[in-house]
Amino acid sequence: MALFPFINVIAVSFSSSRAINAAEIFMWPVEFNMEAYVKLLKDGQLIIAMKNTVVITVIGTALNMFFTIIAAYPLSKARLKGRNFMLMAILFTMLFSGGLIPNFLLINSIGLTNTYWSLWLPALISAYNMFVMKTFLEGLPDELEESAAIDGAGDFTVLWRIILPLSKPVIAALTLFYAVGWWNSYMNVLIYIRSTDKVSLMVKLYQMIDLVSPELLRGSGEGVSQISITPEGIRAAAVVFAIVPILCVYPFLQKHFIKGVLLGSIKG
Repeated sequence: MALFPFINVIAVSFSSSRAINAAEIFMWPVEFNMEAYVKLLKDGQLIIAMKNTVVITVIGTALNMFFTIIAAYPLSKARLKGRNFMLMAILFTMLFSGGLIPNFLLINSIGLTNTYWSLWLPALISAYNMFVMKTFLEGLPDELEESAAIDGAGDFTVLWRIILPLSKPVIAALTLFYAVGWWNSYMNVLIYIRSTDKVSLMVKLYQMIDLVSPELLRGSGEGVSQISITPEGIRAAAVVFAIVPILCVYPFLQKHFIKGVLLGSIKG
């Protein structure tokens, strides 16, 4: 039942308009054709949106992981002065936020509107993911750091040479959490990005679902000019185009997702 909507959308994207209008499609394409995909790729807008999404996802995830690690590592140490106050302050942000309008006014006042920094900067750290990372680091033996300190290693050396290599499971899990979040980013892009050539794939997908341009519905070439394209076919092809990349990555990292959920369940 979970797979049926995906299979049905894929079948619709490869079917003719007659079959779509007649509601004949269930689990397999009817009167197979790829005109919807040809039109989407020929238009070029989805390709640009895909490139934008890749840039947003890669840089955003890298920034998230860097700041999450350098925040979680010191907060996992009981010797850190003011540790309890900092943890309570971070926990407070999980319960209360500034609100949409104050955030927009702040981003606009510092000149970040219509740049990707308006997306990356307010979301540098997820408090939940930071607590997950902190919980994992607290479970590592203190003797490892003590032995490294005896050999003259400082905090940054211990973090880079000892802690991070031992933290690959949680790093992989959080990287996947962040990457999926950035890949699916929609609301912030819709609010802060004004240029059409900078929007993410999900925003472009929404625009196509909301309004399919007449040009996309016209046949191209003698061989396919007899096959009209319906808005439903274009929308289904756009959905498949958007979800296939993340679906190809997810099965290989699913175990890390499970590990991350288990770590988060015992945070605190």
